[in-house]
Amino acid sequence: MDADLDTLATALYVACDDLLAAHPEQVPPRPAAGFRPLISDAEICTLAVMQSLLGFTSERRWVRHAHAHLLAMFPALPKQPGYHKRLKRLTGTMTWLIRQLRDATDVVDDDVWVADSTPVECGRSRDTAHRSELAGYAEYGYCASHSRFFWGLRLHLVCTLHGLPVGWAVTGAKADERTVLMTILDPSPGIDPTGVTLIADRGYYGRGFEEHLASTGITVMRPHRVQDRKPRRDERLFKPLRQVIESINQTFKSQLDLERHGGHTIAGVAARITQRVLALTAVIWHNAATGAPTRRALTAYDH
Repeated sequence: MDADLDTLATALYVACDDLLAAHPEQVPPRPAAGFRPLISDAEICTLAVMQSLLGFTSERRWVRHAHAHLLAMFPALPKQPGYHKRLKRLTGTMTWLIRQLRDATDVVDDDVWVADSTPVECGRSRDTAHRSELAGYAEYGYCASHSRFFWGLRLHLVCTLHGLPVGWAVTGAKADERTVLMTILDPSPGIDPTGVTLIADRGYYGRGFEEHLASTGITVMRPHRVQDRKPRRDERLFKPLRQVIESINQTFKSQLDLERHGGHTIAGVAARITQRVLALTAVIWHNAATGAPTRRALTAYDH
């Protein structure tokens, strides 16, 4: 297979169609009476991945582009309202597909993982914070990596060194990273954490936290904190690898436009974040199948 967007879309559609046909319970239920949709759920998931890779942050612009250039591949393209509704209903299906594609790659068995969280800004004005439908989910938080306050959510990621998402979650901006991480990893469907080394930043500290992860077979490696009496013995071993998670976050921010999601409701934001995680997983899955030297390279698919 070639590393281009058309080949990725074809391979992804076939894989999604086969998986959803074999597991109809993963598809949102439809009423027994009514019109049957002309475009399948597998096609909608494929379109969502293509939208993320091509950098269309506006669904209206994306649907216009698809009607102008992609009718040969998707002859039953819906209009923007229909595409938006179908995408939101498929959030759970896309989450399940992420796990299936993850398990089909050759890097899923990596025994070194990286963990971190990154802001997902949802608004900048005081009126937005009070009147938005995201109020109650989004919160004011602080991003130490970029020294900025923000109003929104956080995307918590656990990835392999190749950038393959092992587990992820979306929370309010003030959620405790350690609690969220333990929730992600306990249990993580289809993944055996035994013997895994987890590289994290200094915010993932605490004897109880490390003992809990150790009971599941995970060894935590992190920088020492000011409160620690002396540097940790393993700190020098992973410094070259610590930047990997920042690079993965930057892939979401700059190439997949994570903070330009355009969602105004929690369901809309969740669908758009899931859409981007699926896009990155699909790229790594396809690059593994084509033998690409860099699994997380999106350049071949963004034009």
